[in-house]
Amino acid sequence: MADTDTTDKTPRATPREGIDELKARMASGLPYNARDPALLPSRIRCMELLDAFNSTGLPDFAAREDILGDLLDELGPGGWVMPRFLCEFGFFIRIGARTNINFDAVLLDCAPITVGSHVMIGPRCQLLTGNHSLDPQLRRAGWEEARPITIEDGVWLGAGVTVLPGVTIGRDTVVGAGSVVAKKLPPGVLAVGNPARVVRHLSPSEARSVTA
Repeated sequence: MADTDTTDKTPRATPREGIDELKARMASGLPYNARDPALLPSRIRCMELLDAFNSTGLPDFAAREDILGDLLDELGPGGWVMPRFLCEFGFFIRIGARTNINFDAVLLDCAPITVGSHVMIGPRCQLLTGNHSLDPQLRRAGWEEARPITIEDGVWLGAGVTVLPGVTIGRDTVVGAGSVVAKKLPPGVLAVGNPARVVRHLSPSEARSVTA
């Protein structure tokens, strides 16, 4: 039987929302319109800073650190991020001390992304906070939701790991290359697969070697 419900199910944003109101809506997991004009200046600023970042010479760690200081919400000392690096806005990303992010990382920060200290993120990893509606009308209208991602201290993400919206990965956990993390992972485990599943708990000495 055809669906005869003609009710307009489109979410409604507060009229004339500014960027601060939109950021609060995004961070709290409420629906927001990704095409809202208030987001455009932040997107353009992010694009310009990313162009500068990704144009640096590979040995120029200092220049990249300066650019990230302008782009991100927080950047701890003693780590590095390699190009090519991409993000949505930058203002939702916090990276702790001595954290290393290798080539071609994508951090889509439509909600907060918090990366702890002594974290290792392998090449071509993706941290994706945004989610589109299953309703095709809402997708076409630009409505999205986002949920925060937290990577706790000492985590190691192997090459090509994808972390999906709302996930927390516990301290000192290791995720095998190519895994897709769809649910929370506890501290101190080895997880692999699609979806990522815990294979075993790491011994204290193994966990210490990750943050040594």
